Amino acid sequence: MIAPFEDPPADCPLCPRLAAFRAENACAHPDFHNAPVASFGSLDARILVLGLAPGLKGANATGRPFTGDFAGDLLYATLLKQGLATGVYDRRPDDGLRLVDCRIANAVRCVPPQNKPTPKEIATCRPFLERELAAMPALQAVLALGRIAHESLLRTVGAKLKDHPFAHGARHDLSGPAGRPLMLFDSYHCSRYNTNTGRLTPEMFEAVLADMRRSV
Repeated sequence: MIAPFEDPPADCPLCPRLAAFRAENACAHPDFHNAPVASFGSLDARILVLGLAPGLKGANATGRPFTGDFAGDLLYATLLKQGLATGVYDRRPDDGLRLVDCRIANAVRCVPPQNKPTPKEIATCRPFLERELAAMPALQAVLALGRIAHESLLRTVGAKLKDHPFAHGARHDLSGPAGRPLMLFDSYHCSRYNTNTGRLTPEMFEAVLADMRRSV
């Protein structure tokens, strides 16, 4: 049973394959975090940035979402430019960077082999996201980085995937008939692969965040 509002414990056993991979990495990289990565930012934030999972040599190493790899370079630079963060991003969790009205989480809290969680692992980790959303009373917008984050968020709030197809730059109104307003914004993941192939440019990424900022 998952306690309300809590991140997974350091020795979370819920996904055996991911637990085994964490153990392997603890042997190969004993100086890494090698545990579920807690979300970053205040629960009072109006914006949630939702990624896929920790990167092996990024958040799995540093213990802070999107910290230590190229995806974080682009994400934090853009958050700083949009006024959603203050300070200086320096690829380490003690760099002093602070989020402003923004929180960052992952759909899967543990690093998966080859950055590919299984559908069962995504579903197993979803209750953590469900409780996190419930603990964010001011939440108005979610930025989904990639299709898996997009679909995980939709399933978490009970929205139909067919009614809200993923597309870069898309926005989806997920407000319930009697519930709080909630908008979902989509972006391709800010990974090195996507930027190297030209699928995502910094300008494209910034445009999505700027659109979200105008709506919150």
